[in-house]
Amino acid sequence: MTIKKIWIAEGCISCNLCEDLCPDVFHVPAGGTSEVRDVWKKCAASQEDQIREAAESCPVEVIKVED
Repeated sequence: MTIKKIWIAEGCISCNLCEDLCPDVFHVPAGGTSEVRDVWKKCAASQEDQIREAAESCPVEVIKVED
């Protein structure tokens, strides 16, 4: 399935796991919470498995993916 939307719900604990797993899509700025990079659509198809792994691995389950 193709990913249509990715977002971060409230509650991110800035653990950096998402950025470690998929740095082209997720960014955790110093002192901030996780963000989805604006260019995520360009790499979503080639990194779909990594995006889903980041969402499934999030310890607070705030990474949301819509198909």
